[in-house]
Amino acid sequence: MNTRRPTSGSRIALDDPLTDGRQSERALMVWRGTARLLRGLNYACLAEVTLASGRRADLLAMGPKQELWIVEVKSSIADLKADHKWPDYRQHCDRLFFATLPDVPAEIFPGGAGLILSDGFGAEIVREAPEHKLPAPTRKAVSLRFARMAAQRLHDLQDPDARVPFDLL
Repeated sequence: MNTRRPTSGSRIALDDPLTDGRQSERALMVWRGTARLLRGLNYACLAEVTLASGRRADLLAMGPKQELWIVEVKSSIADLKADHKWPDYRQHCDRLFFATLPDVPAEIFPGGAGLILSDGFGAEIVREAPEHKLPAPTRKAVSLRFARMAAQRLHDLQDPDARVPFDLL
C-alpha cells in the first residue's frame, strides 16, 4: 500500500457523476484505494449498488469467476459504530469486507468479515474474509443487477440527458 497522502492535484472530485454526494472525502479515499486493489486482483467494481433487499452496498465487486464481494467502507470509528446493517450484506455476496483508512484502529472491526486498509492511492487486504458461497439463483440475480447498473452508468456518462433512475428499470 502506498502511504502517501493525496495532494490537491490528486483529490477525489466530490461532484463525480458516479457518487451521490453523501460520501465524505475520507470515504472516497477509502473507495478509490480499494477499487484500485480490486481492479489489480481482476475484479470489476461498482460503488453504491442498491441490492434486492433495498440495502445499498458501498462497493460490489465481481471477479473473473463470477465471485461476488461486498466491501463496506468505514472512514471512522463513529461510522462503524453507527452501522448495524452490515450483516445483511452476506446474503448478496461470497465474501464480505470492511475497508478503512490506516488511522482507524483495525481491532474495532468484526472478525466475521475481511478487512482492507486503503490510503487513497492503493490498498491491501490485511484480513481475508470468510467465504460463504451464494446459491446459484442469488448469484445470477446479483450478477444481472451488477451488469445492468454498470451499463446504465456507462450510458449516463455518455448521454447525461437520458438518465433514468436505476430503481425504475
